[in-house]
Amino acid sequence: MSGMSLDHDSLGTIERDAAGFVATLERSLNHDQAQVWAMLTEPARVVQWLAPGSIELVPGGVVKLAFEDSGTVIDSAVSAIEPPRLLEYSWSGPGEPLRPVRWALAAESGGATRLTLTLRVPRDEDVARACAGWEAHLMMLIAALEGVPIRFPFQRFQETRAAYRERVAALA
Repeated sequence: MSGMSLDHDSLGTIERDAAGFVATLERSLNHDQAQVWAMLTEPARVVQWLAPGSIELVPGGVVKLAFEDSGTVIDSAVSAIEPPRLLEYSWSGPGEPLRPVRWALAAESGGATRLTLTLRVPRDEDVARACAGWEAHLMMLIAALEGVPIRFPFQRFQETRAAYRERVAALA
């Protein structure tokens, strides 16, 4: 997978709003909605593509994810949930600004699922870095769904970060 060429058409969109940036990344996954939901919510599956931790699947439920390599700890709460189609929580720890991540799933024909990931990034933060990180984790999610989990694809992160920087510069 690391040899995949960067398809700029597959990258998400970035828009400015009053608080900063809103980015939307979409994928059509060849797996049913229940499988994708499980990958987003079950601790034994989340660790395969994101990080060790847990998500309490109730409004206000605790979200704890610990990225051991970087030392990043996500410690927030579920802000929206409608199993098996919607999950939202903040990508932040205590005392940090809110960075909502919203996962929306919709069934497509042939048993596929449309995944829409919406990120909100404060204006003083690097939205290109955030989008590139999620691009890499989406690649990891797809690999895990296929039963072949991969390590963080740093080359994909670097390539997409450069492409997203171009998109952000075009917004100015």
